[in-house]
Amino acid sequence: MKRNIATTFLLASSLFGYDVGDYLIISGDERAGYLIYDYGNPDGDPNISKGHKDSKGFYVIPKLSIETKPYHGFKAKITGAGATDFGLNDKEDENRNFVFKQGGDSYAILQEAYIEYDSKEHNVLVGRNEIVTPMIDKDDWYMLADSFEVGVYRYKGLKSSTIWAGYFAKMAGVWDSGADGTKFETMADASFVGAEDKANASDGGVYFGAYEFKNDNHSLQLWEYYAPDLYNTLFFQYDFNNRYNSLAYVAGVQIINFKEVGNLADNDQNGYDIDYTLYQAHFDGEFNNGLGFATGIAKYSDGDGQNQTLGAWGGYPYLANGMIFHFFEAGNLRNAASYKIQGSYDFTKVGIKSLVFKARYTYYDLDSKYSFSSAGLPQEYMQMIGLQLKYNFLEGGYFTGTYEKHDTEHEPKTYALRLIGGYKF
Repeated sequence: MKRNIATTFLLASSLFGYDVGDYLIISGDERAGYLIYDYGNPDGDPNISKGHKDSKGFYVIPKLSIETKPYHGFKAKITGAGATDFGLNDKEDENRNFVFKQGGDSYAILQEAYIEYDSKEHNVLVGRNEIVTPMIDKDDWYMLADSFEVGVYRYKGLKSSTIWAGYFAKMAGVWDSGADGTKFETMADASFVGAEDKANASDGGVYFGAYEFKNDNHSLQLWEYYAPDLYNTLFFQYDFNNRYNSLAYVAGVQIINFKEVGNLADNDQNGYDIDYTLYQAHFDGEFNNGLGFATGIAKYSDGDGQNQTLGAWGGYPYLANGMIFHFFEAGNLRNAASYKIQGSYDFTKVGIKSLVFKARYTYYDLDSKYSFSSAGLPQEYMQMIGLQLKYNFLEGGYFTGTYEKHDTEHEPKTYALRLIGGYKF
């Protein structure tokens, strides 16, 4: 039945892609992907790669949206989405593909349903929405974006500045949720903390506020996320943008602090104490001839909680990580450092429009006092090599191919391959 529902979305969304009179806009996104995650662990042995079992599969993600045209600043939108494999995959191969929940099946979901008011100075949005913020994000570069039940207000009346305030209540998204992911669940349940701490946080959500500044050369972001009875997250980033001859570049610094609060801070039985800071810096640039580069460095302070916070709720603003952060991590990043270097080329400069190639190397200098392999051996390093090819075509078509190889001390060498394409209308 669930597979039939997802198939219905696929067929319905292929019929539209245009304005309906003076009132509605119908759009969609047909996405398909073939995924391979080779953890060097075909049998799911708990002493290898954290017990992750080799996974692979082909999936189709249909998505259909109906949106009203603005009327006196108001508009509304609903989006239905689904995920199906048409029964083609072997369930034994789908343990960790991040499309269905583990051991799950095809499903459909009301991905968006919101009302928005927008004027020159004010923006208010309430409902289900694929929102983007630094630490809670739709993260739409995999198969299906994350979505959130959220209320958010933005004030845009200040020159070069924006002020945000709001509340996240629930989340859906298999790729980033610490719960089922195929349905909307509380932000507490979707977090990465343990089951007891989720229960102690009841149906808790996340309050947030932010200040953003941006002009021709400078941009600054300051975000505060407060999850009662879980943890507080403070995000700061400053970037300087400029040009030197044929080089357009950006240099910046970033600081993220995580600190447990409320019932989580009072619980001494959970085996972790979330209290650390991540310091990062980057220097990225692109030349007029299409060559580009990106570099990053990161340092984690000597405090606990990385496994319970990094990547939670879809936030991946990190400046020195691999291309597929979800694929595999070391035992622990406490007191670690990481270094990233990336090269890229935009083939538009030689007449192949919208084709970009990237190659990235990331090295993690781990602290063997805290990071241990699945078999309990201390780890001093993790390194990743990533290759990515992106191509846009036919004014709505897109394709991204990503390959990443991981070498983590005392674990088998592992790799991932993701071939994802689609068409937006």
